[in-house]
Amino acid sequence: MEFVQQLINGISLGSIYALIALGYTMVYGIVKLINFAHGDVFMVGAFVGFYSITVLDLPFLPALLIAMTVCALFGMMIERIAYKPLRNATRIAALITAIGVSLFIEYGMIYVRGAQPEAYPKEVLPEESINLFGLNISSQSLLILGISVFLMILLQFIVHRTKIGKAMRAVSHDAEAAKLMGINVDNTISATFAIGSALAGAAGVIFGVYYTKIEPLMGIIPGLKAFVAAVLGGIGIIPGAMVGGLVLGVIESLVSALGFSLWRDGVAFIVLILILIFRPSGLFGKNMREKV
Repeated sequence: MEFVQQLINGISLGSIYALIALGYTMVYGIVKLINFAHGDVFMVGAFVGFYSITVLDLPFLPALLIAMTVCALFGMMIERIAYKPLRNATRIAALITAIGVSLFIEYGMIYVRGAQPEAYPKEVLPEESINLFGLNISSQSLLILGISVFLMILLQFIVHRTKIGKAMRAVSHDAEAAKLMGINVDNTISATFAIGSALAGAAGVIFGVYYTKIEPLMGIIPGLKAFVAAVLGGIGIIPGAMVGGLVLGVIESLVSALGFSLWRDGVAFIVLILILIFRPSGLFGKNMREKV
């Protein structure tokens, strides 16, 4: 019973990682950029949700939608200001810029509101215990899992069934050919950042409700773990990011259940080292030879 309980907790945690990892993998699939500022977009989403609930006195779902909208616009602004001018620059220049943007967001938030943590009100989503097949499962865990799965299904629909989704896949495959076919590559890249950032914003609100405490540097560790999840699944592959996040969340919960909670954060990076050694293309990736 305890094992199944930890498995459910791990899936709920993993679904948060998966939502953040989707942003990493979408951006990498389109522009081959590791957006290390993505974890800080997650942090901004958590604070937007918090202030929507505490200051505007909104319920959970409207606060979630506001956080997703603000983060989508924020992601587009980051892309236009920081990354678009470096579209044809070296990868190391874009990577250094991403780290700089991350630090700017973190310490900009500290400058604006201070470094003190905040706590989501417990009454936002009252926690009830639901008995399923003899297991007492938190209603919050089920709701978080349900919202995360819905957003992942919605993303799959957007990517495979909408015009912008087809444009994203075309640009990912060959940006120059897509441009020749009349696709606005700049707008497509901005839309990719917007969708990925909206998912990170949703993850921030869900994280805040589930773990209560939020603070300006909260995006660092979940952001790095989500990056590990994206690499685990195969960076650039959307189903891989989903599976990678869920697998990583389950591994973390099981490590804690076995009494090694101090290794909870470290295990993610052990997984990263192992995947880079034994399967660098990830679980869903294919080994591709790169011409030099």
